[in-house]
Amino acid sequence: MKYQFIEQHKQEFPIVVMCRVLDVSESSFYAWRKRPTCQRKREDAQLTEEIRQEFYAHCGRYGSPRLHAELRDQGRSISRKRVARLMHEAGLCAKRKRRRVLTTRRDTTHPVAPNTLNRDFTAPEPNKKWVSDITSIPTAQGWLYLAVILDLYSRIVVGWSMSASCDEDLVEHALDMALTRRRPKSGLLHHSDRGSQYTSRAYRLILEQSGIMVSMSRKGNCWDNAAMESFFGSLKEECVGSTIYTSHEKARLALFTYLEVYYNRIRRHSTLGYVSPLVYEQRALQQAKKNV
Repeated sequence: MKYQFIEQHKQEFPIVVMCRVLDVSESSFYAWRKRPTCQRKREDAQLTEEIRQEFYAHCGRYGSPRLHAELRDQGRSISRKRVARLMHEAGLCAKRKRRRVLTTRRDTTHPVAPNTLNRDFTAPEPNKKWVSDITSIPTAQGWLYLAVILDLYSRIVVGWSMSASCDEDLVEHALDMALTRRRPKSGLLHHSDRGSQYTSRAYRLILEQSGIMVSMSRKGNCWDNAAMESFFGSLKEECVGSTIYTSHEKARLALFTYLEVYYNRIRRHSTLGYVSPLVYEQRALQQAKKNV
């Protein structure tokens, strides 16, 4: 401990003075400096560098659980606690989620549906439960609105739409993408808040014609759509952060890259055993084929 203190403060005080004060010989101190670093410290240094590379490869989005899963899949035998300790010592801290701004407004003249989902954010297979919502992205050209639909089975983004207007077209385009991509069977449950975009006659008609059942959050209760709240929290922190995009075009490119390239295909999801939504669905499909 004395030698470590001297080493850490050698730029502030003369080594000879510190040796005298701490009652150690200079020769012993210099002999200590020549000793090889212990095996554990060498391993920690190497692991820290690997953790640092993965941390920045994911733009600071990953905390210790996801980094631990990443290293484990690369064949590293390391505990989650050790990853957390090395991250703390290296000053690596994942981005934190922030509350998002309310974007949907209720139209009291529109009919609403009961909360059939009832906060059960699980699904036995794909295309059984979808959740949807809208968020806003700041740009120098004004707000860019983003509507997203998630499949609760794998949390994969099945549909999305962006527009400078937060209107019915925004959510209809996202729904159209989801229906085209997934082609769900009749009986799918679609959950949203009571925003006028979702309660509009046109949107409800599309759902009805597709054989989709409707569920809506209770008035002013964000927890009834917690899966979407969590998703937008991650998107805001991991993709947008404090960025003010200079144009809608640049915001669109960043959001597209996050949704289609990173989130669906790469980002490890805690509720999926730390694999990406796409990998989760692919593994489930492979397992289903084996069981046939």
